[in-house]
Amino acid sequence: MSAVLARSTRLYNKELTPESATNTWKTLNLFNWWMAGWHSMAGYTMAIGLFAFGLSGWQAIIAFIAGAIILYGLNNLTGVAGQREKVPFPVFARASFGVFGANIPAVLRAIVAVFWYGIQTYLASAAVMILVLKIAPGTAPLTESTFLGLSSLGWICFLALSLLQWAVLLAGLETVRRLTDFAGPTIWVAVLALAVWMLARAGWTIDLSAVTTPETPSAGRQVLGVASAAFIVAAYMAGPSLNFADFTRNAPSEQSVRRGNALGLLINASLFGIVSVIIALSAHTVYGDESRDLVDLVRDIDNVTVLLVTIIAVSVATAGVNIICNFVAPVYDLINIRPEWFTFRRAGTLVAVLSVAVTPWNLFSSPVIVNQLIGGIGAFMGPLFGIITVDYYILRARRLHAESLFSDDPNGVYFYRRGYNPRAIIALIAGGSISLLLTFVPAWSDAVPFAWPAGIVVGGLAYALLCRWAPLPAHPEPSASQADPPAEAPVRAR
Repeated sequence: MSAVLARSTRLYNKELTPESATNTWKTLNLFNWWMAGWHSMAGYTMAIGLFAFGLSGWQAIIAFIAGAIILYGLNNLTGVAGQREKVPFPVFARASFGVFGANIPAVLRAIVAVFWYGIQTYLASAAVMILVLKIAPGTAPLTESTFLGLSSLGWICFLALSLLQWAVLLAGLETVRRLTDFAGPTIWVAVLALAVWMLARAGWTIDLSAVTTPETPSAGRQVLGVASAAFIVAAYMAGPSLNFADFTRNAPSEQSVRRGNALGLLINASLFGIVSVIIALSAHTVYGDESRDLVDLVRDIDNVTVLLVTIIAVSVATAGVNIICNFVAPVYDLINIRPEWFTFRRAGTLVAVLSVAVTPWNLFSSPVIVNQLIGGIGAFMGPLFGIITVDYYILRARRLHAESLFSDDPNGVYFYRRGYNPRAIIALIAGGSISLLLTFVPAWSDAVPFAWPAGIVVGGLAYALLCRWAPLPAHPEPSASQADPPAEAPVRAR
């Protein structure tokens, strides 16, 4: 097979090609990416949720650090792969799922991202609304009437934040990079200010060895609780970890990816977990309830200046995490589905509209919907991770033929059967079924935190066994990913 193939219009879009990678996302940028990714109201809510496992403060901190270590290893896999191949996640998935089959993981990831994008925007807008009511009490009447479950003031704040995030995305990934460089460090101002304020209210004393649940669990339950909490922390970033290549494709070297991950996960995420635990234990001392979220805590701040700084920082940080974790991913996924029609702007606009259409405040107010709908689809993130990484690192030994990723030639190495790889689809169903069973069968409730890693193992193992039984098509030589690609390969309509 020739190293240079004609690119099909059904698969080609300049935004998806290796040539579009910028090489501008260096170690500091990826460090800031992780800061923006962790530092949000949802991240804090996840952190304080660890106490539900009956953990003490020290145990929650250990679990958080363990989860960060797990993520460090896994994101070195997806991040380095993205940097080497210079393509975003949905194109990378074409190697394992087929050039058209890659739309399956793309759609699954896009659905999860759109829902969470809307929810994160809503949470940030709720904080902004608190600030508006504090500064301009005359706006209170706007909270009395509702439309589709949200007040008039709520709609104004929500749409304003949606428009701001949409404008950032339309400006391109370089603007996103600059936003993360600002948003990542900014939230530390708010989080540290809130930690100091809460510690002061708690009398500068907290008990890290105290357990906040009514009964202290047995030693065995505590070990299980720490392990469960660690995987909850890791699973919190399951989606962004899957499409991390969307950003690391723009990194200049593997070393920059590994260093950015080390700073952003091993150091920054661990520190964020420690500060979150301190805030939660302070809230337990002050209110008798460590589970109060950031919006509730911020609402009690009497100093308008502190409130202003805190809410602006939280809002900016939430916008940052929303764009990098929940906006860019579905944009690339939509482009992958219809590359001949979608542009970065068109896809971004559709994502923004869909995030409003799902009325995220109604989703967030219903734990059943969040757990069953979003959690059910999210159960497939683990198997997808396992299949794609096994395909790249074990079966292909870190070598892809880049031009074949854009070819619909029936003889192409990634065309499989009509553009779909049955091995990957069967493995996805196997891994996804295990994850769904662990997530929703009441008798296995203790296993819920392990649904994501179980999906990775079962999906990856099933795919490896299926590929051993029915070997993948022979890989062309030389690998185009190891050679300089053509500046502009021919594009064939079909």
